[in-house]
Amino acid sequence: MLDDLWRRLREALDALMHGGRDARHYDENAVVRRRPKRRVRVSTSPVRSYRETGAPVRRRRRRRRRREEMLRIAVRAVLACVFVYCMVSLIGYGWDFVQSRLASRALRETYYEEAQSTPEPQVSAPLTTPTPAPTATPEPDATPAPTATPQVTLRRQGYPENPFARVTSRFEKLRRANADIVGWLNLEDMLDEAVVQRDNDYYLNRDYRGYHNKNGAIFMEQTVDLSTRPYLIALYGHNMKTGAMFGCLRNYEDTSFLRANPFITFDTMYESGRYVIFAVGTYGINNTVGRYVSLGQLSSTLIEQRQTAIDALLRYSIYTNEIDVRPDDQILLLVTCVDDDAERRIVAARRLRDGEAEHELDYAIRHFEKY
Repeated sequence: MLDDLWRRLREALDALMHGGRDARHYDENAVVRRRPKRRVRVSTSPVRSYRETGAPVRRRRRRRRRREEMLRIAVRAVLACVFVYCMVSLIGYGWDFVQSRLASRALRETYYEEAQSTPEPQVSAPLTTPTPAPTATPEPDATPAPTATPQVTLRRQGYPENPFARVTSRFEKLRRANADIVGWLNLEDMLDEAVVQRDNDYYLNRDYRGYHNKNGAIFMEQTVDLSTRPYLIALYGHNMKTGAMFGCLRNYEDTSFLRANPFITFDTMYESGRYVIFAVGTYGINNTVGRYVSLGQLSSTLIEQRQTAIDALLRYSIYTNEIDVRPDDQILLLVTCVDDDAERRIVAARRLRDGEAEHELDYAIRHFEKY
């Protein structure tokens, strides 16, 4: 009986010590089994398992798609900016072109209205009273005349029909709008514009009113002095692709067009002028390029230097012709830019001489031929 009681007491103590497990299932010599760790199977095949590669690949693909999408957005933004810039530039060019045309039309109406309403003043010769003829006197013995020395320089000359250099009536009203207006240029069926003069930079991007305009204005070389009749007048203008300003000068490179339009009308505020074209071409403006013509020599009063420059104009012209040009002729140059900054397209013309009629030059004009 005591043995049975002792056995039960021992089982109860063992149950309390082992967490309430039944002592019948407890074996103090048994080994506790642990759950083995799951082994990751390493694949030897080139295709890796989804658990090994699925999430990293998806992350890389998402990052690559985000980068590609950002690149596409950046490219679209750049193209949109370029498109907007081009459209704004085109609209600006068109607006400037329209404004330039409207301003020129208004000034043209004023110019020709004044010319038709008010005739140009004519300077009459001073009245002379007849004087009695002198009595004949015996002539002395003839002496040999001195040999004439050749003229080396050109003399300053005034305006024959305006000796006091008064501004003509039709330019007075134009100069109220802008005192820089000094002339008017007319190229038949192409250009009919006022000519201004200040420094050679001011009117590059301004119209004749002084307003900003990419077409600019036709302006005269700043060194030209109109107080007397100059031997050289150089006019500058932009070579616009629309044909505005001096973009129309390219037409003179067509032989049939030149034969049909060989004359230029250019009036200064002191006198009117008619000129005949004798040279057209693309010339170098410095001596480092070919077809060089020195504008400094052309504006010189030294006859030899001026003749050298005239010969260069004729030599490098794209036409041959029989129009004679002398150093004492007044020369008009129409100058515009070309693709090469070291070159300029130039149309050169000389003033019709006193008593010279346009029909007298018909033969020479018909014989304009390209080299």
